[in-house]
Amino acid sequence: MNIQDIDIKEMLDKAKDTLGFEPQETEAGIYIPSKSSLKLAAPNKTNYDHSEYDNPYTGDKKILMVCTEQQYMTMENGNKFDTGNHPVEMMVPLLHFKKAGFEVDIFTPTGESVKVEQWAMPEDDVDVKQIYAEYESKLNKPKSIADFVKNDMANSDDYAAIFIPGGHGAMLGLPDDKNLGKLLRWSYNKDLFTLVICHGPAALLSANLDSSDSSNKANEADKNGNAKRDFIFKGYEIVAFPTTMDKQMPKIGYLPGTLPWYFGEKLEDLGVTITNKLATGHTHQDRKLISGDGPLAANDFGKMSAEALLKALS
Repeated sequence: MNIQDIDIKEMLDKAKDTLGFEPQETEAGIYIPSKSSLKLAAPNKTNYDHSEYDNPYTGDKKILMVCTEQQYMTMENGNKFDTGNHPVEMMVPLLHFKKAGFEVDIFTPTGESVKVEQWAMPEDDVDVKQIYAEYESKLNKPKSIADFVKNDMANSDDYAAIFIPGGHGAMLGLPDDKNLGKLLRWSYNKDLFTLVICHGPAALLSANLDSSDSSNKANEADKNGNAKRDFIFKGYEIVAFPTTMDKQMPKIGYLPGTLPWYFGEKLEDLGVTITNKLATGHTHQDRKLISGDGPLAANDFGKMSAEALLKALS
């Protein structure tokens, strides 16, 4: 590299910093998205539409929300991204679930507090901030997936759906949590709904871990009569945050480096089809798997999920 190259690099770096395209370093080696990317991707108000439901649910089935308890994702370059669950993808569906009459229990793998991308909180959205305040104590002290699987799951009849909000934090811990895998297979076998949005589908990968449960209705028998494992969501279509967009995020400073892996590629390897190429507010239902592609989909995703639950439980 010659001096001219260095000068050009310095000029580009200064330009990116001036325009707000550089990730913001909050602590040594820890970053949140750039100012410009936050303006594009994290507006101060959501598209929540205050839908009313004519016949809200009055039964005792609840929604089990699975959240991440990990906050920092290490990029390929060693930088750490301050992440967690996205507040819009969590709270806007919760607003719909509340209007539709459903209570929500919050779980993390071990009962550690839910991590939330606070930098994405829509500060001018009164509805989101109100529902966040209502759930804050549960977010700080959630239930444990490990405890539920060990002690209560086999005999539980409390839930109608499992809901997994997005945010890059959904890629941390959840995809390789064997207890979550057991929970998802239990839910599938009980014909419950599975609701996932944005990066939330990454958690579905856990259902492919240690899934030798002979009661799994996705298992097939080989010619010797032995159980043969198959991914429970093989053959399903979903929408999700696209890999192609995640690969572009470092260029606008949303991410402080290249992601260590891409959940979409792994799901596709297991037979899941991701139908969208952009995250522009798509939603989709395939059997009892309902999905949304990102924050712009949070309102329609919440409404679609609430309406499907009400119809199924009526």
